[in-house]
Amino acid sequence: MSEMEMQDKLGVSMKIKPLPPMNSLIVFEAAARHLSFTQAANELNVTQGAISRQIRQLEDYLGKELFVRANRNIFLTPTGLQYYKTIYSALLDVAQATAEIKKWKGEHQVTVATTNAMAALWLLPKIAAFQQSEGIDLRILTTENIQDLYKMDFDLALFYCRVPPVDMKVTTLFPEEVFPVCSPSYLSQFNKDDEFENIFAKSLLYLDDSQKDWITWTEWFEAVHYPVVKPKNRVNINNYPMLLQAAINGQGVALAWGSLVDDYLKSGVLVRPIETVLKTEANFSMLEPTDRGVIPPSVKQFRSWLLDQLPGQAGQK
Repeated sequence: MSEMEMQDKLGVSMKIKPLPPMNSLIVFEAAARHLSFTQAANELNVTQGAISRQIRQLEDYLGKELFVRANRNIFLTPTGLQYYKTIYSALLDVAQATAEIKKWKGEHQVTVATTNAMAALWLLPKIAAFQQSEGIDLRILTTENIQDLYKMDFDLALFYCRVPPVDMKVTTLFPEEVFPVCSPSYLSQFNKDDEFENIFAKSLLYLDDSQKDWITWTEWFEAVHYPVVKPKNRVNINNYPMLLQAAINGQGVALAWGSLVDDYLKSGVLVRPIETVLKTEANFSMLEPTDRGVIPPSVKQFRSWLLDQLPGQAGQK
C-alpha cells in the first residue's frame, strides 16, 4: 500500500472512541503509580484538589470506581488495577513514539540538569576535554530546586541531596565533606596561635537560607562540637560560586564542600584556616529517570566518562 493510499484509508477510518478526558489519564497514571493523590499533585505541579476532581471525572465517565479511599490512604480497585496496567502501557508507547520524533535534537546531545554550584565548580572545568574527544553536544540546565527535575526534560542530573528523590536511579559521586576556607590574605590578619573563634568572629560568609539543603554555619559548628560563633560582619549570598568568589576576594570565611573547591585549594587562592572536617551521610549524586525508556548511546558514553572523573574511579558504572 502506497503512502497516499494509507492516508486515504486513514481519512475514512472510524473515529477512535470512546476516549475519556485525556488529561485525566495522565492524572490517573500518576495517582495509581504513587498510590497517593498528594504525591501525584507534587509530580504534576497541581493541587491535591485538582487531582481528586480529575479522578472523580474519570470515574464518572467510566461508571466505575478506580480507587478505594480509606481514611488518608488510597488503593486501586480490581477495575482500577487492570485499567492502570493498560493506560501505563499505552502512555509508555506514546512517550517512546514521541521520543523518536524528538530526535531532531540530535543523537549526540546529552542534557544535564544540575545546580549552579556543581555546573560552575565541578562539571564545566572537566568537560572541555570530553567534548573535543567524543563529539557529543552537552546541554546544561541549572536549577537550585531538586523538585524542578520532575518538570524538566533531562538525561542525567547532578545534585547534592540529603534525601534522594523518589523514582530516580541514584549513583553516588562523592560524599559530603564540609570545612571552612578563606583567602591567604584574610588568614594573614591573624597569628598562628590565634584561637579559631578569632578567625571566625570577624567575618563569615553565609549561603542564603533559600538553599535549604546546604549545611549552615550554625549546623556546622554544632556538628563538630565547636561553640557557635556570631561574627562581627555577616555577608549573605544566594549563589554558591559567588560566595566562593567573595572568599577569594578576602571578604571572610566560607563553608566549602570537598570536590567542589579542590582546584581552588590546589591553586592556593583558597586555604583552610583549620583542619576540622564535617563528614555527613549526604552525597553529591547522579540522578537518572527510571522511566525514560531506551537510553541513547551518547548518554551511556557521557555517563561512563563522568564516573571516570571521580577520585579513584569510586563511582559504580
